[in-house]
Amino acid sequence: MRRRGAVLPALLAPLGVLLAACTTLAPLPPPASSETVTGRMSVKVDATPSAPARSVSATFELQGTPQDGRLDLSTPLGTTIAQARWSGQRATLNTGGEQRAYPTLDALTQDMLGESLPIVALFDWLRGRAWSGAPSRPSAPPAEAGFQQLGWDVNLAHFDEGWVVAQRAQAPAVVVRARIDRP
Repeated sequence: MRRRGAVLPALLAPLGVLLAACTTLAPLPPPASSETVTGRMSVKVDATPSAPARSVSATFELQGTPQDGRLDLSTPLGTTIAQARWSGQRATLNTGGEQRAYPTLDALTQDMLGESLPIVALFDWLRGRAWSGAPSRPSAPPAEAGFQQLGWDVNLAHFDEGWVVAQRAQAPAVVVRARIDRP
């Protein structure tokens, strides 16, 4: 027969070992999709019969996920050009003190640039991979590296140097060039 006083230490010893093991484990890194990606980006939209050519060049900071995130655009000197925020089925754009609300990210980029950009896919494209939410296929030759997805050709030939170039040939043609900052 065991004494009552000996039972408690016998139960606590394995628990102590278990807790000690837990405290020596490194914390899990945040999911890749919630990491911040920074760099420089340019977006060029060709002219159409009804609209002139448009282009934007800025430093950027993309953070969060396609469902809940933010994109800040600034001049090379640090002046904020635009701040986009989204969560669920709502997106907002702040530009020069003016705030506008949109039902989707597509509607926001359509208003800002005159063309919709696949921001949800851009999270993965800037990390050098195809977005899992739509089919993709390897780029056709002579491209060295990359893939085609959502009507865009994503060139990763210089990804090791931080470059991602996404082009949409459908009129009006759009080119997104991003130079990603490396830690």
